[in-house]
Amino acid sequence: MAIAMSARLLQRSARGFTLFTRTTPAFSSPFQCRAHRLDPTDDELYQRTTVTIMQKEPGASLMIHNYSPTGFTIDNNKVYGPCAVLPPAILQWNVGRHEDITEESVSLFHLLEPRIELLILGTGSRVERINPKVLRLLRSKGIAVEVADTANACATFNFMISERRLVAAGLIPPVVSRALEVPEE
Repeated sequence: MAIAMSARLLQRSARGFTLFTRTTPAFSSPFQCRAHRLDPTDDELYQRTTVTIMQKEPGASLMIHNYSPTGFTIDNNKVYGPCAVLPPAILQWNVGRHEDITEESVSLFHLLEPRIELLILGTGSRVERINPKVLRLLRSKGIAVEVADTANACATFNFMISERRLVAAGLIPPVVSRALEVPEE
């Protein structure tokens, strides 16, 4: 049947096959007509498209959710002890107290590419003085430094990250406060 149909549409001529120009009412196709258009009743026009995001948005940064004397919770990752937060990485930082923050211990912050704008140092329960040589080194590398207690350092870090700034943090967990304990007799 298909052969008979194609025989009607094609006509043999001396130069090859040509399309039979006369159309028959029994065979009509919407593809032969150039004016074919989709009607609003077609399903394809009114289907809704939905998107489900399986991962975080690329470029999304780390947020510090919790801190305690044992460590930090950063994007559902438990980090024990001092840490260096270099979006998108969280590293253990070999610093126990604010006196241990030396030119060598901050070297990882000025080796980053792209260069960070601000380094936030959380020094534990209180704001502590950092060695002036360390601050001078970081400023010479074009990095601004903010020294704060760990609670304020975490808040500042989260704020700067939400503003999409290039920021890193070196955090020392706060010590356990014994101020409210009642001595036993």
